[in-house]
Amino acid sequence: MPTDTTSRTARFAGQALLIVLLLCSARASAGTPAAPETAQRWFAEGAAAARKAIAEAGGPQRARNVIVFLGDGMGFTTVAAAHIYAGQRLGADGERFRLSFERFPYTAFSRTYETDQQTPDSAGTMTAIMTGVKTRAGFIGVDQAARRGDCRSAQGHTLPTLLELAGRAGLAAGAVTTARITHATPAATYGHNPERGWEVDADLPPEAVRAGCGDFAAQMIASAHAGLLRVALGGGRTEFMPAGQPDPQHEGFFGQRLDGRDLVAAWLRLPRSRYVWNATQLTAVDAARTRHLLGLFNPSHLEYDYDRRRRKLDEPTLAQMTAMAIEVLRRNRKGYFLMVEGGRIDHALHAGNAFRALDETRAFAEAVAEAVRRTAGTGTLIVVTADHSHTLTFAGYPRRGNDILGLVTGASGSYDAVVRAGPARDALGRPYTTLGFANGPGYSGASDRQPEGSKHHPHLAGSVEGIAQGRPQITGAQARDPDYLQEAAVPLKEETHGGEDVGIWARGPGARAFHGEFEQNAIFHLIVQQIPRLRAALCRLDACDAHGLPVRPPHLPAAAPAVPAR
Repeated sequence: MPTDTTSRTARFAGQALLIVLLLCSARASAGTPAAPETAQRWFAEGAAAARKAIAEAGGPQRARNVIVFLGDGMGFTTVAAAHIYAGQRLGADGERFRLSFERFPYTAFSRTYETDQQTPDSAGTMTAIMTGVKTRAGFIGVDQAARRGDCRSAQGHTLPTLLELAGRAGLAAGAVTTARITHATPAATYGHNPERGWEVDADLPPEAVRAGCGDFAAQMIASAHAGLLRVALGGGRTEFMPAGQPDPQHEGFFGQRLDGRDLVAAWLRLPRSRYVWNATQLTAVDAARTRHLLGLFNPSHLEYDYDRRRRKLDEPTLAQMTAMAIEVLRRNRKGYFLMVEGGRIDHALHAGNAFRALDETRAFAEAVAEAVRRTAGTGTLIVVTADHSHTLTFAGYPRRGNDILGLVTGASGSYDAVVRAGPARDALGRPYTTLGFANGPGYSGASDRQPEGSKHHPHLAGSVEGIAQGRPQITGAQARDPDYLQEAAVPLKEETHGGEDVGIWARGPGARAFHGEFEQNAIFHLIVQQIPRLRAALCRLDACDAHGLPVRPPHLPAAAPAVPAR
Protein backbone atom coordinates (compact mmCIF):
# COMPACT_ATOMS: atom_id res chain seq x y z
CA MET A 1 0.00 0.00 0.00
CA PRO A 2 1.54 3.44 -0.99
CA THR A 3 2.54 5.87 1.79
CA ASP A 4 1.25 9.46 2.02
CA THR A 5 4.64 10.73 0.79
CA THR A 6 4.51 8.41 -2.21
CA SER A 7 0.95 9.53 -3.03
CA ARG A 8 1.88 13.22 -2.79
CA THR A 9 4.92 12.67 -5.02
CA ALA A 10 2.83 10.87 -7.63
CA ARG A 11 0.16 13.58 -7.48
CA PHE A 12 2.71 16.36 -7.91
CA ALA A 13 4.34 14.46 -10.78
CA GLY A 14 0.97 14.07 -12.48
CA GLN A 15 0.19 17.78 -12.07
CA ALA A 16 3.61 18.70 -13.47
CA LEU A 17 3.08 16.42 -16.48
CA LEU A 18 -0.36 17.98 -17.08
CA ILE A 19 1.16 21.49 -17.00
CA VAL A 20 3.86 20.44 -19.47
CA LEU A 21 1.26 18.91 -21.80
CA LEU A 22 -0.88 22.04 -21.62
CA LEU A 23 2.11 24.25 -22.39
CA CYS A 24 3.11 22.04 -25.31
CA SER A 25 -0.47 22.08 -26.61
CA ALA A 26 -0.62 25.89 -26.34
CA ARG A 27 2.65 26.26 -28.19
CA ALA A 28 1.53 23.83 -30.88
CA SER A 29 -1.77 25.63 -31.38
CA ALA A 30 0.01 28.99 -31.53
CA GLY A 31 2.36 27.71 -34.21
CA THR A 32 5.57 29.36 -35.27
CA PRO A 33 5.82 33.02 -34.22
CA ALA A 34 4.70 35.30 -37.08
CA ALA A 35 7.29 37.37 -38.89
CA PRO A 36 7.23 41.11 -38.12
CA GLU A 37 4.68 43.09 -40.06
CA THR A 38 6.42 45.11 -42.77
CA ALA A 39 5.47 46.63 -46.10
CA GLN A 40 7.25 43.70 -47.77
CA ARG A 41 5.16 41.18 -45.86
CA TRP A 42 1.84 42.96 -46.47
CA PHE A 43 2.56 43.24 -50.19
CA ALA A 44 3.72 39.64 -50.59
CA GLU A 45 0.81 38.19 -48.60
CA GLY A 46 -1.70 40.33 -50.49
CA ALA A 47 -0.24 39.22 -53.82
CA ALA A 48 -0.35 35.57 -52.75
CA ALA A 49 -3.97 35.84 -51.58
CA ALA A 50 -4.93 37.37 -54.91
CA ARG A 51 -3.13 34.65 -56.91
CA LYS A 52 -4.93 31.98 -54.90
CA ALA A 53 -8.35 33.57 -55.36
CA ILE A 54 -7.77 34.09 -59.09
CA ALA A 55 -6.70 30.45 -59.48
CA GLU A 56 -9.77 29.26 -57.56
CA ALA A 57 -11.91 31.34 -59.93
CA GLY A 58 -10.48 29.56 -62.97
CA GLY A 59 -7.58 31.87 -63.77
CA PRO A 60 -7.24 35.56 -64.59
CA GLN A 61 -9.73 37.44 -66.70
CA ARG A 62 -8.22 40.38 -68.51
CA ALA A 63 -9.91 43.72 -67.92
CA ARG A 64 -9.21 46.80 -70.02
CA ASN A 65 -10.57 49.41 -67.60
CA VAL A 66 -11.22 49.48 -63.86
CA ILE A 67 -13.49 51.64 -61.74
CA VAL A 68 -13.19 51.48 -57.95
CA PHE A 69 -16.22 52.86 -56.10
CA LEU A 70 -15.55 53.68 -52.45
CA GLY A 71 -18.53 54.29 -50.17
CA ASP A 72 -16.78 56.02 -47.30
CA GLY A 73 -17.96 54.48 -44.02
CA MET A 74 -20.52 52.32 -45.86
CA GLY A 75 -20.79 49.35 -43.52
CA PHE A 76 -23.30 46.55 -43.85
CA THR A 77 -25.84 48.23 -41.54
CA THR A 78 -25.74 51.35 -43.68
CA VAL A 79 -26.20 49.31 -46.87
CA ALA A 80 -29.14 47.36 -45.41
CA ALA A 81 -30.89 50.48 -44.11
CA ALA A 82 -30.14 52.37 -47.34
CA HIS A 83 -31.74 49.79 -49.62
CA ILE A 84 -34.88 49.86 -47.50
CA TYR A 85 -34.83 53.68 -47.58
CA ALA A 86 -34.27 53.75 -51.35
CA GLY A 87 -37.05 51.23 -51.97
CA GLN A 88 -39.53 52.97 -49.69
CA ARG A 89 -38.70 56.30 -51.34
CA LEU A 90 -39.82 54.78 -54.66
CA GLY A 91 -42.94 53.23 -53.15
CA ALA A 92 -41.43 49.75 -53.50
CA ASP A 93 -40.87 46.88 -51.07
CA GLY A 94 -37.88 48.24 -49.18
CA GLU A 95 -36.80 44.95 -47.63
CA ARG A 96 -36.61 43.27 -51.05
CA PHE A 97 -35.22 46.28 -52.90
CA ARG A 98 -31.60 46.13 -54.04
CA LEU A 99 -29.20 48.98 -54.62
CA SER A 100 -27.39 48.87 -57.96
CA PHE A 101 -24.23 47.26 -56.62
CA GLU A 102 -26.17 44.72 -54.55
CA ARG A 103 -27.14 43.19 -57.90
CA PHE A 104 -23.49 42.49 -58.79
CA PRO A 105 -22.76 38.77 -59.25
CA TYR A 106 -19.65 38.50 -57.04
CA THR A 107 -19.18 39.48 -53.41
CA ALA A 108 -16.53 39.21 -50.72
CA PHE A 109 -15.55 40.56 -47.30
CA SER A 110 -12.73 42.99 -46.49
CA ARG A 111 -10.89 43.17 -43.14
CA THR A 112 -10.26 46.83 -42.42
CA TYR A 113 -7.92 47.08 -39.41
CA GLU A 114 -4.71 49.08 -39.76
CA THR A 115 -1.24 48.26 -38.52
CA ASP A 116 -1.79 50.35 -35.38
CA GLN A 117 -5.58 50.53 -34.94
CA GLN A 118 -8.26 47.88 -34.52
CA THR A 119 -10.90 50.34 -35.76
CA PRO A 120 -9.37 52.20 -38.70
CA ASP A 121 -9.49 55.63 -40.30
CA SER A 122 -9.92 56.47 -43.98
CA ALA A 123 -6.29 57.32 -44.70
CA GLY A 124 -4.67 54.00 -43.85
CA THR A 125 -7.53 51.95 -45.28
CA MET A 126 -7.58 53.72 -48.65
CA THR A 127 -3.80 53.49 -48.78
CA ALA A 128 -4.17 49.71 -48.37
CA ILE A 129 -6.66 49.55 -51.25
CA MET A 130 -4.57 51.80 -53.50
CA THR A 131 -1.08 50.36 -52.79
CA GLY A 132 -1.51 46.74 -51.68
CA VAL A 133 0.16 47.50 -48.33
CA LYS A 134 -1.54 48.03 -44.97
CA THR A 135 -0.27 51.00 -42.98
CA ARG A 136 -0.93 53.24 -40.00
CA ALA A 137 -3.89 55.51 -39.34
CA GLY A 138 -3.38 58.96 -40.77
CA PHE A 139 -0.87 57.85 -43.43
CA ILE A 140 -1.45 58.55 -47.12
CA GLY A 141 0.63 56.55 -49.62
CA VAL A 142 3.34 55.86 -47.01
CA ASP A 143 4.18 52.55 -45.33
CA GLN A 144 4.10 51.87 -41.59
CA ALA A 145 7.82 52.43 -41.01
CA ALA A 146 7.36 56.21 -40.93
CA ARG A 147 6.24 58.28 -37.95
CA ARG A 148 3.06 60.31 -38.12
CA GLY A 149 3.66 63.94 -38.96
CA ASP A 150 7.39 63.37 -39.50
CA CYS A 151 8.20 64.17 -43.11
CA ARG A 152 11.82 62.97 -42.97
CA SER A 153 10.79 59.58 -41.58
CA ALA A 154 8.60 59.02 -44.66
CA GLN A 155 11.46 59.43 -47.12
CA GLY A 156 12.10 56.12 -48.80
CA HIS A 157 8.77 54.74 -47.59
CA THR A 158 6.34 56.09 -50.20
CA LEU A 159 4.27 53.58 -52.15
CA PRO A 160 3.01 53.85 -55.75
CA THR A 161 -0.76 53.87 -56.07
CA LEU A 162 -3.12 52.24 -58.55
CA LEU A 163 -3.71 55.63 -60.13
CA GLU A 164 0.02 56.24 -60.53
CA LEU A 165 0.56 52.77 -61.95
CA ALA A 166 -2.24 53.41 -64.42
CA GLY A 167 -0.61 56.64 -65.56
CA ARG A 168 2.76 54.92 -65.92
CA ALA A 169 1.09 52.17 -67.96
CA GLY A 170 -0.44 54.65 -70.39
CA LEU A 171 -3.96 54.40 -68.99
CA ALA A 172 -5.94 57.59 -68.43
CA ALA A 173 -6.71 58.06 -64.74
CA GLY A 174 -9.13 60.08 -62.65
CA ALA A 175 -10.55 60.64 -59.18
CA VAL A 176 -14.08 61.79 -58.32
CA THR A 177 -15.49 62.56 -54.88
CA THR A 178 -18.21 64.44 -53.04
CA ALA A 179 -15.62 65.42 -50.43
CA ARG A 180 -12.67 67.75 -50.88
CA ILE A 181 -10.47 66.35 -53.62
CA THR A 182 -7.59 66.59 -51.13
CA HIS A 183 -9.43 64.64 -48.42
CA ALA A 184 -8.06 61.29 -47.23
CA THR A 185 -9.74 58.96 -49.73
CA PRO A 186 -9.05 60.87 -52.98
CA ALA A 187 -5.63 61.98 -51.74
CA ALA A 188 -4.66 58.32 -51.35
CA THR A 189 -5.02 57.86 -55.11
CA TYR A 190 -2.22 60.33 -55.95
CA GLY A 191 -0.64 61.62 -52.70
CA HIS A 192 2.12 60.70 -50.28
CA ASN A 193 2.42 62.14 -46.77
CA PRO A 194 2.69 60.79 -43.22
CA GLU A 195 -0.18 63.09 -42.22
CA ARG A 196 -3.64 63.12 -43.80
CA GLY A 197 -4.27 66.69 -42.64
CA TRP A 198 -1.71 68.29 -44.98
CA GLU A 199 -4.33 69.20 -47.59
CA VAL A 200 -3.11 72.75 -48.38
CA ASP A 201 0.26 74.40 -47.79
CA ALA A 202 -1.18 76.38 -44.87
CA ASP A 203 -1.60 73.04 -43.04
CA LEU A 204 2.07 72.02 -43.26
CA PRO A 205 4.35 72.70 -40.29
CA PRO A 206 7.62 74.51 -41.16
CA GLU A 207 9.73 71.42 -40.49
CA ALA A 208 7.70 69.40 -43.01
CA VAL A 209 8.22 72.08 -45.64
CA ARG A 210 11.97 72.16 -44.92
CA ALA A 211 12.10 68.35 -45.24
CA GLY A 212 10.53 68.51 -48.71
CA CYS A 213 6.92 67.45 -48.13
CA GLY A 214 4.22 69.06 -50.24
CA ASP A 215 0.52 69.54 -49.58
CA PHE A 216 -1.99 67.31 -51.36
CA ALA A 217 -3.40 70.08 -53.56
CA ALA A 218 0.09 70.76 -54.93
CA GLN A 219 0.81 67.03 -55.26
CA MET A 220 -2.38 66.54 -57.26
CA ILE A 221 -1.45 69.22 -59.79
CA ALA A 222 2.08 67.84 -59.99
CA SER A 223 0.66 64.37 -60.64
CA ALA A 224 -1.32 65.76 -63.58
CA HIS A 225 1.76 67.48 -65.02
CA ALA A 226 3.66 64.20 -64.65
CA GLY A 227 1.11 62.56 -66.95
CA LEU A 228 -0.50 60.46 -64.22
CA LEU A 229 -3.85 62.20 -63.64
CA ARG A 230 -6.35 63.49 -66.20
CA VAL A 231 -9.63 64.01 -64.34
CA ALA A 232 -10.18 65.39 -60.83
CA LEU A 233 -13.73 66.27 -59.71
CA GLY A 234 -14.78 67.17 -56.17
CA GLY A 235 -14.67 69.95 -53.60
CA GLY A 236 -11.92 71.90 -51.87
CA ARG A 237 -11.72 74.81 -54.30
CA THR A 238 -10.06 77.31 -51.97
CA GLU A 239 -7.09 74.99 -51.41
CA PHE A 240 -6.11 75.61 -55.03
CA MET A 241 -6.48 79.40 -54.87
CA PRO A 242 -3.94 81.94 -53.56
CA ALA A 243 -4.72 83.48 -50.17
CA GLY A 244 -7.09 86.42 -50.44
CA GLN A 245 -8.60 85.48 -53.80
CA PRO A 246 -12.42 85.52 -53.47
CA ASP A 247 -14.27 82.30 -54.15
CA PRO A 248 -16.19 82.59 -57.46
CA GLN A 249 -19.43 81.23 -56.01
CA HIS A 250 -19.65 81.68 -52.23
CA GLU A 251 -19.35 85.09 -50.65
CA GLY A 252 -17.02 85.24 -47.67
CA PHE A 253 -14.76 82.38 -48.80
CA PHE A 254 -11.21 83.05 -49.98
CA GLY A 255 -8.21 81.15 -51.26
CA GLN A 256 -6.02 79.48 -48.63
CA ARG A 257 -2.65 79.09 -50.34
CA LEU A 258 0.14 80.93 -48.55
CA ASP A 259 2.67 80.20 -51.31
CA GLY A 260 0.77 82.51 -53.67
CA ARG A 261 0.35 79.81 -56.32
CA ASP A 262 -2.75 79.62 -58.44
CA LEU A 263 -3.07 75.86 -58.89
CA VAL A 264 -6.13 76.20 -61.11
CA ALA A 265 -3.99 78.24 -63.53
CA ALA A 266 -1.33 75.53 -63.29
CA TRP A 267 -3.93 72.92 -64.31
CA LEU A 268 -5.00 75.05 -67.26
CA ARG A 269 -1.45 74.92 -68.64
CA LEU A 270 -2.02 71.23 -69.35
CA PRO A 271 -2.93 70.35 -72.97
CA ARG A 272 -6.64 70.45 -73.85
CA SER A 273 -7.52 71.32 -70.27
CA ARG A 274 -10.78 72.58 -68.76
CA TYR A 275 -11.70 73.93 -65.35
CA VAL A 276 -15.32 74.07 -64.12
CA TRP A 277 -16.79 75.06 -60.78
CA ASN A 278 -20.54 74.36 -61.05
CA ALA A 279 -22.93 71.78 -62.48
CA THR A 280 -23.99 73.97 -65.39
CA GLN A 281 -20.40 74.28 -66.58
CA LEU A 282 -19.76 70.55 -66.08
CA THR A 283 -22.66 69.48 -68.27
CA ALA A 284 -21.41 71.84 -71.00
CA VAL A 285 -17.97 70.20 -71.21
CA ASP A 286 -17.18 68.68 -74.60
CA ALA A 287 -15.57 65.40 -73.54
CA ALA A 288 -14.29 64.71 -77.05
CA ARG A 289 -12.18 67.87 -76.93
CA THR A 290 -11.07 67.58 -73.29
CA ARG A 291 -8.00 65.66 -72.16
CA HIS A 292 -7.59 67.15 -68.66
CA LEU A 293 -10.68 68.07 -66.63
CA LEU A 294 -10.62 69.76 -63.21
CA GLY A 295 -13.89 70.43 -61.41
CA LEU A 296 -13.97 72.05 -57.97
CA PHE A 297 -17.59 72.57 -56.98
CA ASN A 298 -17.42 73.90 -53.43
CA PRO A 299 -14.94 75.77 -51.22
CA SER A 300 -14.94 72.65 -49.01
CA HIS A 301 -16.94 69.41 -49.34
CA LEU A 302 -19.89 69.31 -51.73
CA GLU A 303 -23.22 69.77 -50.00
CA TYR A 304 -25.22 66.71 -49.03
CA ASP A 305 -27.39 65.60 -51.95
CA TYR A 306 -30.55 66.30 -49.94
CA ASP A 307 -29.43 69.88 -49.26
CA ARG A 308 -28.39 70.31 -52.89
CA ARG A 309 -31.92 69.41 -53.96
CA ARG A 310 -33.65 71.39 -51.22
CA ARG A 311 -31.66 74.57 -51.84
CA LYS A 312 -31.53 74.11 -55.64
CA LEU A 313 -27.74 74.46 -55.70
CA ASP A 314 -25.72 74.45 -58.90
CA GLU A 315 -23.60 71.50 -57.76
CA PRO A 316 -23.39 68.23 -59.71
CA THR A 317 -24.55 64.89 -58.40
CA LEU A 318 -22.05 62.09 -57.95
CA ALA A 319 -23.69 60.33 -60.91
CA GLN A 320 -23.16 63.39 -63.13
CA MET A 321 -19.49 63.65 -62.15
CA THR A 322 -19.01 59.92 -62.71
CA ALA A 323 -20.60 60.10 -66.16
CA MET A 324 -18.40 62.99 -67.29
CA ALA A 325 -15.25 61.37 -65.92
CA ILE A 326 -15.96 58.19 -67.87
CA GLU A 327 -16.69 60.16 -71.05
CA VAL A 328 -13.33 61.97 -70.84
CA LEU A 329 -11.26 58.94 -69.82
CA ARG A 330 -12.76 56.34 -72.16
CA ARG A 331 -11.27 58.05 -75.22
CA ASN A 332 -7.82 56.82 -74.25
CA ARG A 333 -7.11 53.80 -76.47
CA LYS A 334 -5.14 51.96 -73.77
CA GLY A 335 -7.95 52.08 -71.20
CA TYR A 336 -8.46 53.91 -67.94
CA PHE A 337 -8.57 53.79 -64.13
CA LEU A 338 -11.18 55.73 -62.16
CA MET A 339 -11.83 56.04 -58.43
CA VAL A 340 -15.24 57.37 -57.34
CA GLU A 341 -15.93 58.16 -53.68
CA GLY A 342 -19.22 58.77 -51.94
CA GLY A 343 -17.44 60.77 -49.26
CA ARG A 344 -20.39 62.32 -47.51
CA ILE A 345 -21.87 59.00 -46.39
CA ASP A 346 -19.14 59.04 -43.79
CA HIS A 347 -19.73 62.68 -42.83
CA ALA A 348 -23.43 62.14 -42.21
CA LEU A 349 -22.70 59.13 -40.03
CA HIS A 350 -20.12 61.08 -38.03
CA ALA A 351 -22.82 63.74 -37.56
CA GLY A 352 -25.22 61.10 -36.20
CA ASN A 353 -27.77 61.82 -38.96
CA ALA A 354 -29.09 58.58 -40.44
CA PHE A 355 -31.32 60.31 -43.00
CA ARG A 356 -28.45 62.02 -44.82
CA ALA A 357 -26.27 58.92 -44.56
CA LEU A 358 -28.91 56.78 -46.25
CA ASP A 359 -29.68 59.43 -48.85
CA GLU A 360 -25.97 59.77 -49.69
CA THR A 361 -25.76 55.97 -50.04
CA ARG A 362 -28.72 56.09 -52.44
CA ALA A 363 -26.95 58.79 -54.50
CA PHE A 364 -23.77 56.70 -54.45
CA ALA A 365 -25.69 53.69 -55.79
CA GLU A 366 -27.08 55.85 -58.59
CA ALA A 367 -23.51 56.76 -59.58
CA VAL A 368 -22.65 53.05 -59.69
CA ALA A 369 -25.70 52.44 -61.89
CA GLU A 370 -24.58 55.24 -64.22
CA ALA A 371 -21.15 53.65 -64.55
CA VAL A 372 -22.70 50.26 -65.31
CA ARG A 373 -24.79 51.79 -68.09
CA ARG A 374 -21.86 53.65 -69.65
CA THR A 375 -19.39 50.76 -69.54
CA ALA A 376 -21.53 47.91 -70.88
CA GLY A 377 -19.49 45.71 -73.21
CA THR A 378 -16.24 47.67 -72.74
CA GLY A 379 -14.23 45.17 -70.68
CA THR A 380 -14.55 47.21 -67.49
CA LEU A 381 -14.04 45.73 -64.04
CA ILE A 382 -16.16 47.60 -61.46
CA VAL A 383 -15.37 47.07 -57.78
CA VAL A 384 -17.53 48.59 -55.04
CA THR A 385 -16.35 48.58 -51.45
CA ALA A 386 -15.97 50.66 -48.28
CA ASP A 387 -12.93 51.73 -46.33
CA HIS A 388 -14.51 51.08 -42.92
CA SER A 389 -17.83 50.90 -41.12
CA HIS A 390 -19.62 53.04 -38.49
CA THR A 391 -21.61 52.47 -35.30
CA LEU A 392 -25.07 52.73 -36.88
CA THR A 393 -27.43 50.15 -35.35
CA PHE A 394 -30.54 48.52 -36.86
CA ALA A 395 -32.58 47.01 -34.02
CA GLY A 396 -35.92 46.34 -32.39
CA TYR A 397 -38.64 44.22 -34.00
CA PRO A 398 -40.27 46.61 -36.48
CA ARG A 399 -43.04 45.11 -38.59
CA ARG A 400 -42.42 44.46 -42.27
CA GLY A 401 -42.65 47.71 -44.24
CA ASN A 402 -42.03 49.91 -41.19
CA ASP A 403 -40.53 53.29 -42.10
CA ILE A 404 -36.79 52.68 -41.75
CA LEU A 405 -36.39 56.21 -40.35
CA GLY A 406 -39.41 56.01 -38.07
CA LEU A 407 -40.33 54.64 -34.67
CA VAL A 408 -40.37 50.89 -34.19
CA THR A 409 -43.95 49.72 -34.72
CA GLY A 410 -44.38 46.06 -33.98
CA ALA A 411 -43.40 43.59 -31.31
CA SER A 412 -41.47 44.63 -28.22
CA GLY A 413 -39.87 41.22 -27.78
CA SER A 414 -39.04 38.14 -29.82
CA TYR A 415 -41.62 36.01 -27.95
CA ASP A 416 -44.55 38.41 -28.33
CA ALA A 417 -47.50 36.48 -29.74
CA VAL A 418 -49.78 39.50 -29.96
CA VAL A 419 -48.51 42.75 -31.43
CA ARG A 420 -50.22 45.81 -30.01
CA ALA A 421 -51.13 48.77 -32.16
CA GLY A 422 -48.87 51.79 -32.07
CA PRO A 423 -45.14 52.15 -31.39
CA ALA A 424 -43.24 49.50 -29.47
CA ARG A 425 -42.14 50.60 -25.99
CA ASP A 426 -38.91 50.26 -24.07
CA ALA A 427 -38.71 49.18 -20.40
CA LEU A 428 -39.58 52.75 -19.39
CA GLY A 429 -42.66 52.79 -21.59
CA ARG A 430 -41.18 55.14 -24.19
CA PRO A 431 -41.04 54.67 -27.98
CA TYR A 432 -37.75 54.25 -29.83
CA THR A 433 -36.43 54.26 -33.39
CA THR A 434 -35.23 51.37 -35.53
CA LEU A 435 -31.93 53.12 -36.23
CA GLY A 436 -29.53 54.39 -33.59
CA PHE A 437 -25.86 54.92 -32.90
CA ALA A 438 -23.54 53.37 -30.33
CA ASN A 439 -21.95 56.79 -29.81
CA GLY A 440 -21.99 60.31 -31.17
CA PRO A 441 -23.74 63.69 -30.96
CA GLY A 442 -27.23 62.18 -30.68
CA TYR A 443 -26.78 61.58 -26.93
CA SER A 444 -29.81 63.22 -25.31
CA GLY A 445 -28.07 64.97 -22.42
CA ALA A 446 -27.88 68.76 -22.55
CA SER A 447 -24.99 70.38 -24.40
CA ASP A 448 -23.72 73.92 -24.77
CA ARG A 449 -25.60 74.05 -28.11
CA GLN A 450 -28.88 72.19 -27.55
CA PRO A 451 -31.02 71.43 -24.46
CA GLU A 452 -31.62 67.97 -23.04
CA GLY A 453 -33.74 65.81 -25.31
CA SER A 454 -33.64 64.83 -28.95
CA LYS A 455 -30.86 66.46 -30.95
CA HIS A 456 -30.96 67.95 -34.43
CA HIS A 457 -28.47 68.35 -37.25
CA PRO A 458 -26.02 69.96 -37.03
CA HIS A 459 -25.11 69.42 -33.40
CA LEU A 460 -21.59 70.76 -32.92
CA ALA A 461 -21.32 70.50 -29.15
CA GLY A 462 -18.39 71.86 -27.22
CA SER A 463 -19.47 70.27 -23.92
CA VAL A 464 -22.09 67.71 -22.89
CA GLU A 465 -23.89 66.95 -19.62
CA GLY A 466 -25.35 63.70 -18.35
CA ILE A 467 -28.99 62.76 -18.91
CA ALA A 468 -31.14 64.08 -16.07
CA GLN A 469 -34.67 63.27 -17.24
CA GLY A 470 -34.34 59.87 -18.89
CA ARG A 471 -34.84 59.03 -22.54
CA PRO A 472 -36.76 61.63 -24.56
CA GLN A 473 -40.36 61.11 -25.65
CA ILE A 474 -39.99 60.77 -29.43
CA THR A 475 -42.86 61.19 -31.88
CA GLY A 476 -43.02 59.68 -35.34
CA ALA A 477 -42.86 63.14 -36.89
CA GLN A 478 -39.68 63.95 -34.97
CA ALA A 479 -38.01 60.69 -36.00
CA ARG A 480 -38.81 61.26 -39.69
CA ASP A 481 -37.45 64.81 -39.71
CA PRO A 482 -34.37 64.88 -42.01
CA ASP A 483 -32.49 66.82 -39.31
CA TYR A 484 -33.29 64.38 -36.49
CA LEU A 485 -30.24 62.80 -34.85
CA GLN A 486 -30.81 59.22 -33.77
CA GLU A 487 -30.10 58.53 -30.12
CA ALA A 488 -26.51 57.66 -29.20
CA ALA A 489 -25.63 55.59 -26.14
CA VAL A 490 -22.22 57.21 -25.52
CA PRO A 491 -21.85 61.00 -25.76
CA LEU A 492 -19.19 62.05 -28.25
CA LYS A 493 -18.83 65.25 -30.24
CA GLU A 494 -18.49 63.11 -33.37
CA GLU A 495 -19.63 59.53 -33.94
CA THR A 496 -16.82 57.04 -34.54
CA HIS A 497 -15.97 54.43 -37.13
CA GLY A 498 -16.77 50.76 -36.64
CA GLY A 499 -14.21 47.98 -36.86
CA GLU A 500 -16.12 45.11 -38.50
CA ASP A 501 -15.54 43.74 -42.00
CA VAL A 502 -17.05 45.59 -44.93
CA GLY A 503 -18.39 44.32 -48.23
CA ILE A 504 -16.89 44.06 -51.71
CA TRP A 505 -19.17 43.83 -54.73
CA ALA A 506 -17.73 43.24 -58.22
CA ARG A 507 -18.76 42.77 -61.84
CA GLY A 508 -16.98 42.59 -65.20
CA PRO A 509 -13.76 40.84 -66.27
CA GLY A 510 -11.87 39.70 -63.17
CA ALA A 511 -14.86 40.00 -60.84
CA ARG A 512 -15.17 36.28 -60.15
CA ALA A 513 -11.90 36.38 -58.15
CA PHE A 514 -13.71 38.45 -55.49
CA HIS A 515 -14.97 35.66 -53.26
CA GLY A 516 -14.35 34.80 -49.63
CA GLU A 517 -12.66 37.09 -47.14
CA PHE A 518 -9.58 39.23 -47.81
CA GLU A 519 -7.28 41.53 -45.98
CA GLN A 520 -8.16 44.94 -47.37
CA ASN A 521 -4.80 45.40 -49.13
CA ALA A 522 -5.51 42.32 -51.30
CA ILE A 523 -8.05 44.38 -53.31
CA PHE A 524 -5.12 46.16 -55.00
CA HIS A 525 -3.58 42.84 -56.00
CA LEU A 526 -6.84 41.35 -57.27
CA ILE A 527 -7.11 44.31 -59.64
CA VAL A 528 -3.46 44.63 -60.71
CA GLN A 529 -3.00 40.94 -61.45
CA GLN A 530 -5.94 40.98 -63.89
CA ILE A 531 -5.08 44.12 -65.86
CA PRO A 532 -1.98 43.29 -67.91
CA ARG A 533 -0.86 46.89 -68.36
CA LEU A 534 -0.98 47.57 -64.62
CA ARG A 535 0.90 44.39 -63.82
CA ALA A 536 3.56 45.24 -66.41
CA ALA A 537 3.96 48.72 -64.91
CA LEU A 538 4.47 47.17 -61.49
CA CYS A 539 7.10 44.80 -62.85
CA ARG A 540 8.95 47.70 -64.48
CA LEU A 541 9.28 49.16 -60.98
CA ASP A 542 11.14 45.97 -59.94
CA ALA A 543 8.23 44.60 -57.91
CA CYS A 544 8.09 41.20 -59.65
CA ASP A 545 10.07 37.98 -59.53
CA ALA A 546 11.64 36.20 -62.50
CA HIS A 547 8.23 34.76 -63.42
CA GLY A 548 6.58 38.19 -63.61
CA LEU A 549 4.67 37.73 -60.35
CA PRO A 550 4.41 40.79 -58.05
CA VAL A 551 6.19 39.89 -54.81
CA ARG A 552 7.64 43.10 -53.31
CA PRO A 553 6.48 46.71 -52.98
CA PRO A 554 8.23 49.29 -55.15
CA HIS A 555 9.01 52.60 -53.48
CA LEU A 556 8.77 55.99 -55.11
CA PRO A 557 11.33 58.78 -54.71
CA ALA A 558 11.11 60.54 -51.35
CA ALA A 559 9.85 63.92 -52.58
CA ALA A 560 6.78 64.59 -54.71
CA PRO A 561 7.46 66.41 -57.98
CA ALA A 562 7.24 70.17 -57.76
CA VAL A 563 4.32 72.12 -59.16
CA PRO A 564 5.41 73.76 -62.43
CA ALA A 565 6.39 77.40 -62.08
CA ARG A 566 3.81 80.06 -62.86
